[in-house]
Amino acid sequence: MWGGRFSKTLDDQFAQLNASFRFDWRLYDADIRGSIAYARALARAQVIRDAERDALIDGLVQVKQEFYNGTFTAQPSDEDIHTAVERRLGELVGSVAGKLHTGRSRNDQIATDTRLFTLDAIRNTQHAILNAQHALIEKSEQHLDVLMPGYTHLQRAQPILFAHWLMSYFWMFERDYARLTDCITRVSVLPLGSGALAGNALAIDREFLARELGFARVGENSIDAVSDRDFIAEFLFDAALLGVHLSRLGEDLVLYSSAEFGFVTMDDAYATGSSIMPQKKNPDAMELARGKAGRVIGDLVTLLTVLKGLPSSYDKDLQEDKEPLFDAVDTLGALLPVVAGVIRTMRVNADKMRAALDAAMLATDLADYLVRRGVPFREAHRLVGAAVKTAEARGVALADLSLDEYQKIAPEFGADVKTIFDFARSVASHEIGGGTGPNAVRAQIAQARAVMNRREQKAKKG
Repeated sequence: MWGGRFSKTLDDQFAQLNASFRFDWRLYDADIRGSIAYARALARAQVIRDAERDALIDGLVQVKQEFYNGTFTAQPSDEDIHTAVERRLGELVGSVAGKLHTGRSRNDQIATDTRLFTLDAIRNTQHAILNAQHALIEKSEQHLDVLMPGYTHLQRAQPILFAHWLMSYFWMFERDYARLTDCITRVSVLPLGSGALAGNALAIDREFLARELGFARVGENSIDAVSDRDFIAEFLFDAALLGVHLSRLGEDLVLYSSAEFGFVTMDDAYATGSSIMPQKKNPDAMELARGKAGRVIGDLVTLLTVLKGLPSSYDKDLQEDKEPLFDAVDTLGALLPVVAGVIRTMRVNADKMRAALDAAMLATDLADYLVRRGVPFREAHRLVGAAVKTAEARGVALADLSLDEYQKIAPEFGADVKTIFDFARSVASHEIGGGTGPNAVRAQIAQARAVMNRREQKAKKG
């Protein structure tokens, strides 16, 4: 493809280092889609005849089918996906294959391929996020009356609904979905027609190419178009943050499935055993959710490190953009369905959660009780703290202090103070929008369902 001015062949070791076909073959669909559109654009510009266009397209369709069927045979000369496709195309249609690259560079070709691949990856990742969100909603609806301890600093804090905890991850994933949607705006920009860096001199209709390939707009500057990998970095950031959310869910479920908590039990289909300890049931699926986040974060850091010192336009360093992209796509593609499966199949141990509730978790309710009786909150906070200290000193629960002991701390404590020690009542008092009250959580789930329904209706309309 480029050896005319060289008098030597490549050193074998350098050839292996330089070649990228071993991983960029995955771009075959995008590469061939771009080439078919480009053949049409060449014919529209009267650079090739219609018959030549048709021969090129027929040959490209055959090459694509070979890749799809797994019958494509690579050759040592296949430096990358572009040379592999063009070499095979020439074998199928003859010398006319040499006209396909007219006015085109591998620089704008690979940029186009990678954008097409990333657009597909975003849609597939979003579909997998939706599946996990559905699992969260379904599990929440099945356990609307289950109380659990809520935690801050991994210390018992206040009683909440288990469904409220589950739905917190729905909204994390919702932000992930929205970020990916926003990312599409910057991915859907056509580089093809930019040539190596100066643009195309053959009057190729780039707007036509954009329509053919489904891009929203044409790249504004040919130098920037062939070197821009911001869209991959942005996708990898979105993927890394999604990985962080999956990791946090993994950490919660690893803890909650331990004997010390026992809040949930993993289905056998998503747990493993020990090769030495017969009793073990390990939450490996969610440990991998936790661990894989580091891998995807590494993919982002790899690309940013590659980009940070590059001069303008295309540089061979950019060959290093694809493996982190592919790895992140593959990692999330494998992980998200498993996480959804874990959520759908795990057993919820409501009794264990309720048994873990502690009267001290109602200390804030006690402070609110005093506030309703006219005590400033800062003073109420101090007084309830004194009550907690007294209970700890006596070795009893906060609920077991006598009315006399409460009134010695603050005369505002009345005979009804013991009614505060009701976990269901505490939860029900938080009916503010976004709170853990039963009605608030039902409203939250309804809101989530509405979000999902709008999205699915929009998808049906195309």
